[in-house]
Amino acid sequence: MIQATGLTKRYGTFVAVDDVSFRAEPGRVTGFLGPNGAGKSTSMRMLVGLTPPTDGTATVLGMPYRSIPNPGRRVGVLLDASAQHSGRTGREVLALGALLMGLPSTRVDAMLELVGLTPEEAKRRLGNYSLGMRQRLGIAHALLGEPEVLILDEPANGLDPAGIRWMRGLLRGFADQGGTVLLSSHLLHEVEAIADELLIIGRGRIVAEGNKDVLLASGAVFVRGLDERQLAVALTAAQIGFVEVPGGGLQTESSAEDVGRAAAAASVVLTELRPAVGAGLEEMFLSLTADDAREPVTTGAVA
Repeated sequence: MIQATGLTKRYGTFVAVDDVSFRAEPGRVTGFLGPNGAGKSTSMRMLVGLTPPTDGTATVLGMPYRSIPNPGRRVGVLLDASAQHSGRTGREVLALGALLMGLPSTRVDAMLELVGLTPEEAKRRLGNYSLGMRQRLGIAHALLGEPEVLILDEPANGLDPAGIRWMRGLLRGFADQGGTVLLSSHLLHEVEAIADELLIIGRGRIVAEGNKDVLLASGAVFVRGLDERQLAVALTAAQIGFVEVPGGGLQTESSAEDVGRAAAAASVVLTELRPAVGAGLEEMFLSLTADDAREPVTTGAVA
């Protein structure tokens, strides 16, 4: 289990992480999402003792990470797949890890096979690895000690679609066997496919957390009209926020009654007004983190 309580990190007057608290439970994949610069990586570095928090505490398996004896045997960590000596071969990286953890050399061969690195690729120096190969090696290193917990920051970077599907099955199997997975990723659809729990961070603070199915089945309302531009104008006039739904229609957190009244007041004919069937992770993410995004997010009238 992973637990963060009031984690805060300040750099001078800048607050990178602001009073973040959450739990990641065994047998569950917890997706950790947020725009670039929102505080994901800093939070994960504090979990594993690489960045000291200004305030708050973090424990993994009931104790600070630095207090875990031989931590690689209990916690697998991948924060930066490029943070390996480019002059070493893939096999050398894993062999050194096995030596430090007191593992047999057979574990190296098993991990290379698990992540799909061939004997020829294992002999190459990391400077000649693609990003996808570095990610596979990083995952192999994280799993080397047969850990109980995985903490992974953007592990799918550089993987092709087949690699992403492979990783999804690997992490799902790890959690189904009782492992704890904390997974940061910008690939929202992949997180939606694998995660049981969600943490969404914006401007250093948790803006939403909980069971994925519950969060995505929130009390949102889907509405469609004969003239969607006119409908958007009517909702904006009534101060009802909304997001556009791919394929047509609008989604809002306001009640169906308020939406209906706004449409009637503007003489807009509605063709559909119902509870949203799962808002979709992308729509929820964009809505919750709009203020923190580098690109504008449409949450009001259609231009």
